[in-house]
Amino acid sequence: MVRYVARRAGQAVVVLLGVSVIVFTLIHLVPGDPVRSAMGTRFDQATYDALRSRAGLDEPLVQQYFTYLGHALTGDLGVSFRSGEPVTSLLLQRLPATASLAITALLIALLIALPLGVLAGMRAGSAWDYGATGVSQVGVSVPDFWTGILLILVFASTFGLLPPSGYEPLFGDPLGWASHVVLPALAVGVVSGAILTRFVRGAVLESLRRDYTRTARSKGLRESTIVRRHVLRGALVPIVTVTGLQLAGLLGGVIVIEIVFAWPGLGQLTIESVQNRDYPMVQGAVLLLAAIFLVVNLLVDLLYAVLDPRIRYS
Repeated sequence: MVRYVARRAGQAVVVLLGVSVIVFTLIHLVPGDPVRSAMGTRFDQATYDALRSRAGLDEPLVQQYFTYLGHALTGDLGVSFRSGEPVTSLLLQRLPATASLAITALLIALLIALPLGVLAGMRAGSAWDYGATGVSQVGVSVPDFWTGILLILVFASTFGLLPPSGYEPLFGDPLGWASHVVLPALAVGVVSGAILTRFVRGAVLESLRRDYTRTARSKGLRESTIVRRHVLRGALVPIVTVTGLQLAGLLGGVIVIEIVFAWPGLGQLTIESVQNRDYPMVQGAVLLLAAIFLVVNLLVDLLYAVLDPRIRYS
């Protein structure tokens, strides 16, 4: 297990290096001058030259990259061109908002997907199956931003039950956080739940065809016991795989929803940084999102051995 984790950690380092090269190259191909953009109407040639020199933008690109990489290895992702604050601090400030939204949306998705997917898989070909499949198809087809706008119109504008936008810290004001997170989490969770429903259905159908399920039925066990102890347990590995991918994607920033609901998370920060040509912030955000994706994938892989004793890492 230890050697497996060490090998995956080494692979993650290589992936992050590749991501850093790609992002650094692409962002410097974007037209425009980040220093000129940050100065706005207060342009002064001497100040402009001093800022470019301090940011290292007057050096060759290769030297800029290795300088950035050396600082990044120590946890220093640079300073934001726009705000002048450390990139690492800004990212850590925004991470809790995105994490709380992503986890809440995933819980809503699981509450939708598990009952519908299991029901559709256990009663394949029935009206329940067609109904669950149709609901999941509608959920996948409808954009999450449209769902978000519809939720705002109904629950915020029409009935005034929930705030249309904004954010409250979870540990600072739990009730305020809950009232603000419901609508964006629903908008994202419905789409994720629709995707997960189809995978849960497929995993249940596959588990029903296994020998252990037929053996359990031949023993005369009750259907509820078969579903709980055999079908669901056998379907857990593919379900956990897709759930992990969904969580990694959500933690990567539900960009559109964060814009619609003015949610101050990583997605909104990344979009603002791209618009302002804030090179250090964009590079730091992409590296953080890539690292999150790799960590979630590793945790999901390690969870396989817990769910299925036949799986061993060597």
